[in-house]
Amino acid sequence: MEFNLADLFESVADAIPEREAIICGDRRVTYAELDERSTRLAHHLQSQGLGEGDHIGLYLYNCVEYMEGTLAAFKIRAVPININYRYVEEELKYLFDNADLKGIIHHREFAPRIAAVAANLPLLQAFVSVDDGSDADVAGLGASDYGEAVASASAERDFPPRKEDDVYILYTGGTTGMPKGVMWRHADLLFAALMGGNPYGPPPETPEQVAVNAAAGHAMAALPAAPLMHGAAQWAALIYLFSGGKVVLTPGKTFDPEKIWELVEQEKVQSMAIVGDAMARPLAEALAKSDRTYDTSSLIVIGSGGATYSESVKDQLRAQLPNILLMDTFGGSEGGNQGRGVDANDPNASGPRFQADETTAVLDEDLRPLPPGTGTVGMLARKGRIPLGYYKDPDKTAKTFIEAHGQRWVVAGDMAVLEADGTVTLLGRGSNCINSGGEKIFPEEVEAALRSHPAVFDAIVVGVPNERWGERVAAVVHAREGQTPTLEELDAHVREHIAGYKVPRELHLVDAIQRQPSGKPDYKWARAQAVGAAAAKEGS
Repeated sequence: MEFNLADLFESVADAIPEREAIICGDRRVTYAELDERSTRLAHHLQSQGLGEGDHIGLYLYNCVEYMEGTLAAFKIRAVPININYRYVEEELKYLFDNADLKGIIHHREFAPRIAAVAANLPLLQAFVSVDDGSDADVAGLGASDYGEAVASASAERDFPPRKEDDVYILYTGGTTGMPKGVMWRHADLLFAALMGGNPYGPPPETPEQVAVNAAAGHAMAALPAAPLMHGAAQWAALIYLFSGGKVVLTPGKTFDPEKIWELVEQEKVQSMAIVGDAMARPLAEALAKSDRTYDTSSLIVIGSGGATYSESVKDQLRAQLPNILLMDTFGGSEGGNQGRGVDANDPNASGPRFQADETTAVLDEDLRPLPPGTGTVGMLARKGRIPLGYYKDPDKTAKTFIEAHGQRWVVAGDMAVLEADGTVTLLGRGSNCINSGGEKIFPEEVEAALRSHPAVFDAIVVGVPNERWGERVAAVVHAREGQTPTLEELDAHVREHIAGYKVPRELHLVDAIQRQPSGKPDYKWARAQAVGAAAAKEGS
């Protein structure tokens, strides 16, 4: 056996077959059931012509089938591809094509949207539809019914040997505005992002040790609050499955803080994974305002990944949950888990701080590690077990995964300072990426959608501070002569081109767009325009 994710899960399932693995809505699935259903699904996928190296999309809301699809792909050495269910047809067409999807496992309601895109993608050949109570037409796709497919396929584990260098891909935002597929080897992902399957102990020395640890350890109940289409939730689920825990999923299409607290009480959740203030604030407010009292005595830790807590929201949660550990985790799709947040105890701290290990460094302009305590701002980097690169994007790979002075680093664009005590203070992205509630939004894509409106001459999109979401999208627009577009008009237009969470929430009309001498947009100027206009409006 190798450090292959399918091999490891099968070994854990064999060690603890009767332990509960996943809870979602009214479904409760043991490790043995999860493994058997994933095996059956894997055989069905093989019968549809899918196998080693093929890319299989997961176009699903949170459900048990999401994890079964992931594991089934691993079993046949295929690659599961996360699909953002908020995407509109233009975005789906790009993703399906860029990811070279050969098959899709999808909720039934998405069938018409898939059909509208699939006709121009000849590689896409296999569809498996998960019943969701909708009456969407799946006949045009020729989709298999998920339940029937699993019931009729073989439960035998007669798969060929797998390898630790089998590939896992996670699609995440890219600097061009479209998502990029980050390629990981299974073994590298396990140790760099999944904590070796042993989040509260040392990493395993052998593949066999993963199942031993899972059987011997406490069956931690964990709740990833974000959708599984996001890496933060997907990785949290895999961490706890490999460690023998119980993964509690929140069903449905929207974030419901009261439902989450109900699940914490019902399932005795001990660990919760969220994405910054966008989730933390509603959770805190639900506890404070609810007419009922939730039993949260089982809860030990709430960890945030993808976006950090603000101190004000931490205080809100502490007021309701004084005995809970609130923990920021730092990292990302390209770097994995790089460290855990520490309290700087410094009112003048320039940014959040985390404790890093020997694989993390801050590089100077010559791509050499800076010594601690100099106060010099550099580029946050990580070495060791890092991704292979971006799928089908050698140029972006060369810019992010850098070979320098005999060492390969991932440099994703975060600026940072290495403190004297070895901690790292994050200063923010060097790019203009907007982080709204953990969602990465890239201005170029939104600007293109705005400029396609007949009343818009030019536009710059920036992120402005927002108490709940961290940042919200603001559009600075130069209208065509004689035109005065409204936010409502632009909202309706851009939703035809991009997902709703990317749509501007503020509109600021200007007489002209200021650009740099190179012709590139002046984002600093645009941000000042948006923030200044908002401040003036509040003061009036």
